[in-house]
Amino acid sequence: MKVCIYGAGAIGGYLGVALAQAGAEVSLVARGGHLEAMQTNGVKLLIDGEERVARVRATDDPRELGPQDYVFIALKGHSVPGVVERMRPLLGDNTALVTAVNGVPYWYFYKHGGALENRTLETIDPKGRQWAAFGPERALGCIVYPATEVVAPGVIQHIYGDKFPIGEPSGEITPRVTALSQLMEKGGLRAPVMTNIRDELWLKLWGNLCFNPISALTHATLDIIAADPGTRAVARNMMLEAKAVAEKLGINFRVDVERRINGAGAVGAHKTSMLQDLERDRPMEIDPLVSVVQEMGRMLDLPTPTLDVVLALVRQRAGMAGLGDILSVPPLTAADLEAKTLEPQKKRAAQ
Repeated sequence: MKVCIYGAGAIGGYLGVALAQAGAEVSLVARGGHLEAMQTNGVKLLIDGEERVARVRATDDPRELGPQDYVFIALKGHSVPGVVERMRPLLGDNTALVTAVNGVPYWYFYKHGGALENRTLETIDPKGRQWAAFGPERALGCIVYPATEVVAPGVIQHIYGDKFPIGEPSGEITPRVTALSQLMEKGGLRAPVMTNIRDELWLKLWGNLCFNPISALTHATLDIIAADPGTRAVARNMMLEAKAVAEKLGINFRVDVERRINGAGAVGAHKTSMLQDLERDRPMEIDPLVSVVQEMGRMLDLPTPTLDVVLALVRQRAGMAGLGDILSVPPLTAADLEAKTLEPQKKRAAQ
């Protein structure tokens, strides 16, 4: 079985070692010093007090690898649109694309049913590039729960977790999702096949959409955000707004808001991925985790006022840090400001 991990960073490297140990023909796409170290020394995984090494093919040029049986997208969600063309050589007639990304994936409304069937989402898939180039029929959902870290070039430290729920967008139990689950389990991962992968997706997103931007704005860790009455209230309001959007899309939440917040707080003094990216001067996952929920709310004509405020603030935070394009936006003139003030009034008058 040929498996390519596109984006062999912390999670991708962990997956690569596990699948190689399961007997798959694994290849990795990475770049820079991390790639050079993996090419020279293999991928090293520090886990359970031991070092596991997988010597697999690693490259920065997917054309060297050819069509695969499975391609894992293990990039940050906002990075995927920029590599669509580079991924094409990996895709054969029957290649499955496993979206191991945080947030909402490009295929979300494929096999969804209802009025939004086959709709694309501009915030995560501008102009439907992924939908058109990859095809939603290739997609398998994958939710990433483990925490890992690249501690040195080519070296992955496993921190906690081994669960990667997977599933077809349609909810069917197909041969390809069953085969992948078996391979991952053989490599020491837990990969239950879900018949409701979107429910699982929202459960993780539910915390990420509030804790990540709040942490980027305040520099607080999860325990502080969950314990402080003010930030806890902001997180709760964002989650309730998102819950209304999700439930209108048919999502079932198996835990309530308070339990989800308490679970995040119990993780302790952990910095969210968005805060880590901000501190390391890397683009933050704002669109896959937050903007897309706002976009869905507008599709459904559901208000998201708290989320809107936090989103505006974290976008500006990214821009002021030089991690977004907000600084390139021309300043508003007095006429612009007057027009923005009068526009809501005109709409109310029209109603």
